[in-house]
Amino acid sequence: MDLSIRGIVKRFGPLTALDSVSLDVPHGTFVCFLGPSGCGKTTLLRVIAGLELADAGEIRLGERDLSRTPARDRNFGVVFQSYSLFPNMSAAKNIAYGLECRGWSKPAIAERVEAMLKLIQLADHAHKLPAQLSGGQQQRVALARAIAPDPSLLLLDEPLSALDAKVREELRTEIRALQRRLGITTIMVTHDQEEAMSMADLVIVMNGGRIEQAGRPVDLYAAPQTTFVANFMGRMNLISVNIAADGRPVFAGMPLTLAGTAQATTRTLGIRPEAVWLLPAGAEGDNIFPATVREVVFLGNITRVAASPDAAPDTRLAIELHGAATAPAIGDAVAVALPAAALRVLT
Repeated sequence: MDLSIRGIVKRFGPLTALDSVSLDVPHGTFVCFLGPSGCGKTTLLRVIAGLELADAGEIRLGERDLSRTPARDRNFGVVFQSYSLFPNMSAAKNIAYGLECRGWSKPAIAERVEAMLKLIQLADHAHKLPAQLSGGQQQRVALARAIAPDPSLLLLDEPLSALDAKVREELRTEIRALQRRLGITTIMVTHDQEEAMSMADLVIVMNGGRIEQAGRPVDLYAAPQTTFVANFMGRMNLISVNIAADGRPVFAGMPLTLAGTAQATTRTLGIRPEAVWLLPAGAEGDNIFPATVREVVFLGNITRVAASPDAAPDTRLAIELHGAATAPAIGDAVAVALPAAALRVLT
């Protein structure tokens, strides 16, 4: 069943945490709410879960209106950042707890717990207490406990943020594979754009209690609509331009060519570092500027270069090169090209 959210408003005293938020989540989709602390993403998740009641708006799952339905009656699985396992219960008993509360029979519980432990690859750890498990194993148990009752929606509140980088990367893959296997509609809150891009079918970028932009990760990265989204979804060069009488944007004393019929409706353009071309000094053509290398940072698979156009020395353009064989040196005279197809008009 599809999830429909319409006009959700949530206030905490004078603070408006959610300001008329609306979105649709198709059945079986993995969605990430992405944004900085305080943007409203966790509040929206809690409103969906029924842990907070909205001041206005509607939440529907299929034809069912859940706006005033208590959390216990929504049949949603929730996994928190802090695991929230019962410390005096084994892994198996933690998974079984929710089934017992729902009145499942003992044979059905035993069968389901065994299946869940196999699913999360912890069958050999069934009798261990949470303190005897690693952080990644504890989060797997929390995930199995949420999935065991066969919920109609799975909600994940920054479930990987307390783990180290290697375990976090492993669990990303495992959670995504598990979600695809089960076909369960999943919503995850995160502030990590790499996490969102690697896991989600649909990313909802939030800012100030509103949805800034929504779309597939590849679309948000390739075609951000605002400077906020451009900066939050990876690295972006923000270029301040003037608008000439003919409507063309002007940068470093030269007019810029944009792709197709695009027009600079604002004074900010964006281009990804990997889209900027680094050329030999003296190169000429559309959107090509003489420049000087200011910084070179070798990072193994990529080298990050910062170069300033000679006519705009206070501007630094970030450029990403693969490998180090062709990397310039600090102080080298070069040319930088801003391909028209890669320039984005930002609001």
